[in-house]
Amino acid sequence: MKSLFRRLINAWQDRAIALKAVSFAAVGVVNSVIDFGVFWIAVQYFAMPLIPANVLAWVIAVSNSYAMNSFITFAHESNRQLRWRAYATFLGAGLAGLVVNTGTLVTAVALMPRLIDDPTLQLAAAKGCAILASFLVNFSLSNFVVFRKRGGGRAMR
Repeated sequence: MKSLFRRLINAWQDRAIALKAVSFAAVGVVNSVIDFGVFWIAVQYFAMPLIPANVLAWVIAVSNSYAMNSFITFAHESNRQLRWRAYATFLGAGLAGLVVNTGTLVTAVALMPRLIDDPTLQLAAAKGCAILASFLVNFSLSNFVVFRKRGGGRAMR
């Protein structure tokens, strides 16, 4: 009986992680639209170079992502409170995602002319690849580092 109970608990915990991944992805879709929109406007309308435009888009999207994930995906772990330390940790962990995102963007931009003729579609596809590549890094670090259950801290005001 204990074995069955332990297996049920493990299955529930595994499902909880899967549900968090789905929630994180849904929040990620919203922030990917923000990321893509800011990036696109910066490059197409303000003629910003790719890397500064990507960093600007990331800063705006990651800040919104922290707030949404604190209130939705990791509400239990964060007690639905925004905390400066958690925000700083989220930004720090997000830097790994930014590195993956930017590296993928630069690589994909270089490779896209072999796959797609239209330069506008090349850029859009490269940015899409960059967003997808950074998802796994961002979710893993958020789930196992930023929002792990721990003691209190100073709430943002």
